[in-house]
Amino acid sequence: MDLGIQGKKAIVCASSKGLGKACALSLVQEGVDVIINSRNEEDLKKVKTELSSLKSGKVDYFVADLNSLSF
Repeated sequence: MDLGIQGKKAIVCASSKGLGKACALSLVQEGVDVIINSRNEEDLKKVKTELSSLKSGKVDYFVADLNSLSF
């Protein structure tokens, strides 16, 4: 499905498993450059490798517990 979002950028939080990962996968398949986030760097590295192998959108990650951030 072409959603017309190729080349856009997105941040997907809690994206090392479950619905977050599925959202990141869908976006990458549409050609979106995605930044994934989780508290576990090991999981993020695996997901980055998996999504990057699709060779659609660019994938990067950052490790953070969003509940502990203060702004």
